[in-house]
Amino acid sequence: MEHSGVTTAQFMDGHTARVRPVILHLNLAARMDDSVLLLREGDRVLERWALSDVREKPDQAKAGQLVLSCARAPQARVMVTDAQTVAAIRKAAPHLHRRDVPKGTFGRIFKWAGGAVASVLLIVFVIVPALSDQLAVMVPMESERKLGDASIGQISWVLGKMDDTELRFCERPEGVAALDKMVARLGAEFETSYDVSVRVLNHPMENAFAVPGGQVIVFDGLLQKADTPEEIAGVLGHELGHVVHRDPTRLALRSAGTVGILGMLLGDFTGGAFVLVLTERLIAASYAQDAETAADQFAYRVMGDAGLPTAPFGDFFERMAEVVGDSDGVMSHLASHPDLSLRAENARAADRFADGDFEPVLSQAEWAALRSVCETPEAD
Repeated sequence: MEHSGVTTAQFMDGHTARVRPVILHLNLAARMDDSVLLLREGDRVLERWALSDVREKPDQAKAGQLVLSCARAPQARVMVTDAQTVAAIRKAAPHLHRRDVPKGTFGRIFKWAGGAVASVLLIVFVIVPALSDQLAVMVPMESERKLGDASIGQISWVLGKMDDTELRFCERPEGVAALDKMVARLGAEFETSYDVSVRVLNHPMENAFAVPGGQVIVFDGLLQKADTPEEIAGVLGHELGHVVHRDPTRLALRSAGTVGILGMLLGDFTGGAFVLVLTERLIAASYAQDAETAADQFAYRVMGDAGLPTAPFGDFFERMAEVVGDSDGVMSHLASHPDLSLRAENARAADRFADGDFEPVLSQAEWAALRSVCETPEAD
């Protein structure tokens, strides 16, 4: 041995709370692997720690005290207060400040992390969608209406900022009356607990969508794109299908997260971020394929029961396909679920009237009034 230091210390074995006075022998050898820290109680050796395995426990309360543990006995503690011994240990112990990670820790961390990610994915893609379908029928109608109103207000603000215009709902009386007549003819063929509301927003986007609470928004751009009122009736029938099936509420629940779901159930929509996210989702509503198909079939049935052909609905989508293609376009979800050519084929196949006579949903004068519903009196 090149050096041997002896002093008193205190020892805790890590199994009991007992503090035992011990004799500490610091034996330094020429080879570091042979340097050891011996702890004796009388003639009995309690511990023999290789100096390379000795670790300092940081953040101790007593200044000048060195608290040691051993990599091979991590629960045990030795408290050394002799300044000369403390200095010798600090100088000689090669790995005094190493932080040992128990074997298998990283494996457990990766397993926990993987489990956490899997749990989040399960919640997002399985549990929340499943709950949304069940919770949709539990949300009070008044809460849905409040959320719909908040969404409409946000939509008007966002689109207005994008175009640097002040958006408004179009209220020219003759046009509103024509729209109400169209909605009444379709609405007479189905029952719903909603007080259905359909309004026109003065924006050039060729789009229409439903919001929670039985409300449907039609953009003026869609009215200008259509050639006949029956084309608009087909679009309205599709959106009313979403209303009756409460698809906007299901979409809201899927977008909401836990806080948003509670807000919907309680009628509290102070969370602006949730409304903003939902607004974007509603404008470009991406419903599940079965929901889109169900809404189309609802439109075909309602139009047929109302004595209206569905072929014009198909003409409209075929014309859009020629302009924007089959997969996407300015009409957002109207132009992407499913591809426009297939929708055109389905609409024509569902037509009960073919080339037969039918009572138009609007007269030519009423159709003209609806298309000018956003014009101001000065435009006459």
